[in-house]
Amino acid sequence: MRIAYFFAILIWLWPLTTFSQDTITVRPKESDDVWTNPGIGFMTFQRFNGDKLNEGQKWTEGYPIIYQDFDGSLENDSHPMTSLAYFRVYWRFVEPAKDEYRWDLIDKTLETAKARGQTLLLRIAPYGTGADNDVPDWYRKMLGKEEGLPVKKWRTNPEDPRYVEHFGGMIRDLGERYDGHPVLESVDLSIVGAWGEGAGSAQLTQKTREALVDSYLEAFQETHLIMLLSDEKTNRYGLSKRNVGWRVDCLGDMGGFSPTWCHMCYYYPQAIINFGMKDAWKKAPVTLEVCWVIQHWKDKGWDVDYIIDQSLKWHISSFNAKSSPVPDEWLPQVNRWLKSMGYRFVLRKFTYPSKVKAGNSLSFTSWWENRGVAPCYQPFRLAFRLDRSGGKVILVTDADLRLWLPGDNLYDNAVIVPSDTATGEYDLQIGVLDKRIDEPSVKLAIEGRRQDGWYSLGKISVQR
Repeated sequence: MRIAYFFAILIWLWPLTTFSQDTITVRPKESDDVWTNPGIGFMTFQRFNGDKLNEGQKWTEGYPIIYQDFDGSLENDSHPMTSLAYFRVYWRFVEPAKDEYRWDLIDKTLETAKARGQTLLLRIAPYGTGADNDVPDWYRKMLGKEEGLPVKKWRTNPEDPRYVEHFGGMIRDLGERYDGHPVLESVDLSIVGAWGEGAGSAQLTQKTREALVDSYLEAFQETHLIMLLSDEKTNRYGLSKRNVGWRVDCLGDMGGFSPTWCHMCYYYPQAIINFGMKDAWKKAPVTLEVCWVIQHWKDKGWDVDYIIDQSLKWHISSFNAKSSPVPDEWLPQVNRWLKSMGYRFVLRKFTYPSKVKAGNSLSFTSWWENRGVAPCYQPFRLAFRLDRSGGKVILVTDADLRLWLPGDNLYDNAVIVPSDTATGEYDLQIGVLDKRIDEPSVKLAIEGRRQDGWYSLGKISVQR
């Protein structure tokens, strides 16, 4: 009888205990601004934010960077601001003597990128097409002149076991030094062909293919690897071992090589599916490079909206325009592109209690929409901050934003308010923090961003 009476009282009191704690609902207003966020968007090429662009329709690649005088301004004329810098350099410059490396070339690039608010994408290409960008002199002397190579864009035969030993060995040493470097965004998995673009990779023996690909897969366990969309055997082998992204170096070609063939219609759509890369974007980045420069697209009368839409369909995260100007007339299209490229997080609804006890959990619900075409690929941290004069408390959640694919995402959870938090009224704020420091690094596509990068949600009272 007493037990029944107790439960009757409990049921009677339940509505009071449930609704005595007010729930605050926040629906932030979406922002239409173009944001520069980590790991996505346009990138500089052999240059950095604030540098002068290439003149006309020319560009440079493969050679050590010629550093420009920096006047302190990070603004880019006729080119979007970027969070990414891309460095492509030939093997001969990285290893001018056998087992002697010019790591200083990469170190300086990483240091400069960090100073300009960027992270670095890197490719070491085995060779180019001219006499001054052959394989290293010491390697050429070892092999001598090579004739009758089976692929036009090969400068040396990768089936010679010395190629795996020395080019693959250099990649392994590169990974030992730089894997997981906080400023290194990704490394191109480049094994053969002029400019490292993969020409002829389909003709490799499986033994050589696996040895060259493994040199990257084993050397870079933390830093993202990006495979050239080269051939089915190579791409499928890379994907069979771990999550790798993909890239192509001729986005926008609508007939520049042939009136009856183009990359955009007759190669990329088919290769993405046939080579097994259709869903790779869910785990690793897709990064694309302009064919020629964007002005060339305009001069040829190619449909920029079609090119942009195709790249978004392929889940592009970043784009290399070769540090060449964007035509003024196409700035609206480019801004549309930037607002969909990569990830774009909109907080649609957030609920939390008006009061919380120090030492207890702060429960919340949240509905997010990723308005971009890809997830983020770095372990950024979703966090709250209790802010008032005289004290700030950061509460980091366990949300894995890398799982937030395009579309709706729900994240309902709780965080513990430290027991030593002072009582009083706080401003509850939300932010996406850098993976290493407790400062916001990702801009949300909502209004109300504070100067320090946090977004206010409303007031909350901490009690004892």
